[in-house]
Amino acid sequence: MSVAFRRADLAAGMFVVALIAAGCGSADANDASSTAPSADVSASPSRADDQDAAESVTRASEAGPATVTITGVDDVAVTLVGPLAVKYAAATDAQKRAIGIPLTGDHNAGTRESGVVYQQFQSGVIIAKNADPGTPAYIVTSGKIRDAWNTERAPDGVPLLTGKNGSAGPLGVPTSDVITDGDLEVVTFEYGMISENTETGEVIVKVNGKVVPSGLK
Repeated sequence: MSVAFRRADLAAGMFVVALIAAGCGSADANDASSTAPSADVSASPSRADDQDAAESVTRASEAGPATVTITGVDDVAVTLVGPLAVKYAAATDAQKRAIGIPLTGDHNAGTRESGVVYQQFQSGVIIAKNADPGTPAYIVTSGKIRDAWNTERAPDGVPLLTGKNGSAGPLGVPTSDVITDGDLEVVTFEYGMISENTETGEVIVKVNGKVVPSGLK
């Protein structure tokens, strides 16, 4: 009789051990499944790996990159800083295609006496009122709008060979990228706006609310 009880106790004990083992195995499986995604994430390529090799971004903070280095004309590395770097990093693929690669040389980048900073590209310019990284920068692609902006003008906006053009002219610094509405493209400036109808080719220039000749031929 005592032997029977001992066998029963032994069987019960083995059953309990089996249940404990089964429970531990289930917990281990759950832990493994919960950690698997973490392993996958750490093994997946970083965003930097996905970027084009010609563009290198160094971030100072979540506010924006400290620098952006791009391969420019003749494979020369061009480094954008401050608001120009922030703008280029935030630009859409379409904007980057439209503006092309940066031009090199001191005359194609720098700081104006007014504090305006800029970088010329093959088909446009990125420009900001000053070098503070928090200052908005804007992309103006080439074409009639840019040509009209770069036309030398008198203080009232009328084209004048001895006047000033670009950011130093009466229109001032851009305050928008190119805004497209159907056939109409518009860029606003500190003291005016320039629009181009891409269907008819008509260019309208306003300085301080007054329409002035475009100066284009």
